[in-house]
Amino acid sequence: MINTFRSQLNEINSGASRPKNVDQTSVKKLGVLGSGLMGHGITYVSALSGIEVVMTDSSQENAEKGLSRIKDILHDSVKWGRTTQENAEKILNRITATDDYNNLQDCDLIIEAVFEDRDLKGQVTAQAEKIMDGNGTFASNTSTLPISGLAKKSIRPEKFIGIHFFSPVHKMKLVEIIKGEKTNDETIAKAFDYVLKIKKIPIVVNDSRGFYTSRVFSTYTNEGLALLAEGNHPQEIESAGKKAGMPVGPLAVIDEVNLGLVARIRNQTRKDLAAEGKELPLVPADPVIDLMTETMNRLGRANGGGFYEYPENGKKYLWPELQTHFPPAKDPLNQDEMIERILFIQAIETIRAYEENVVTSVADANIGSIFGWGFAPVKGGTLQFVNDYGIQEFEKRSQELAKKYGERFNPPRMLKKMASKKEMF
Repeated sequence: MINTFRSQLNEINSGASRPKNVDQTSVKKLGVLGSGLMGHGITYVSALSGIEVVMTDSSQENAEKGLSRIKDILHDSVKWGRTTQENAEKILNRITATDDYNNLQDCDLIIEAVFEDRDLKGQVTAQAEKIMDGNGTFASNTSTLPISGLAKKSIRPEKFIGIHFFSPVHKMKLVEIIKGEKTNDETIAKAFDYVLKIKKIPIVVNDSRGFYTSRVFSTYTNEGLALLAEGNHPQEIESAGKKAGMPVGPLAVIDEVNLGLVARIRNQTRKDLAAEGKELPLVPADPVIDLMTETMNRLGRANGGGFYEYPENGKKYLWPELQTHFPPAKDPLNQDEMIERILFIQAIETIRAYEENVVTSVADANIGSIFGWGFAPVKGGTLQFVNDYGIQEFEKRSQELAKKYGERFNPPRMLKKMASKKEMF
């Protein structure tokens, strides 16, 4: 923890991943496309940091709803003494909530935060780029769609970048900056400086499907679904997630993310790969996702219920029918085995992302895992967990898990090479 939170966090905040050949930049006027869950949060943290923001939506009514959510956040801040009413008014005065894209004129940074649909993102990109500052930067807040693909709809792909926030934006500290194939150094520096300005932690990664954080986070939820499919008790799975050091169990967190969204992303990935002549391998989580979304219509909290029930006046509880659809195994796993699988699968996928040059530094990998999706802080991050476990011991245990539970646990080539040389991350 000392190594990660002192040395590596300082390394990131001092600009280790920022291009050295670009002078300091600042955002004069920010445009945010979309006022929903992510859009209003991005608007709030930016205005809080003194930036003038234009927040747009498809209708004035929707834009006002987003502004109302910001007012609620500020009301709570005043109520609890975190700010004054006078300062709250100053923050609100920096925000223009509108359905008129003409207000985006002179914006030198625009962040698109609309629905995860490639065509819709392409439409708003084309609209906004015609109006914004011709030398400005355009960013997408997508959590899964490759940036280089989205940049094809841009008239300035060298000025196009990913700036991936996490929900809730005003509480989550990490921001993942994603470089596209044509993204230039000036654009990376602009995004990096903006993230520091709004008092967030920037990590810089290369473009890939799911980037770094979404890609590795999905292994945590998928492993939880695999454990369920094997007949392990849902409550034991949730308990294992928390005992592993994760803030929320895998079933609870996937209810928050929404199974419907998970299914849409997976299906879109299948289509994209098919167009490239590739195939998305089936994983043990797939039958669970299919049953819950296609047969049971249990999509998650926002849709009334998923793995949990959400009574209006009471605490959530696990859906009683889960064990009907996923019958208990005769010999369920013990907690230690489940915890090990949960930690190992995330660390292994991180090594793959590092091997593929998606995440390019150990500091970004460790800090990104803790502040991005809540990997056990006590472990110091995914790669620090491997160091602590012991490279050779980790590689050996990965092989044992692969034989027992499937090839997803196979040690990557990088891990094998490092183990043979007794190296560390």
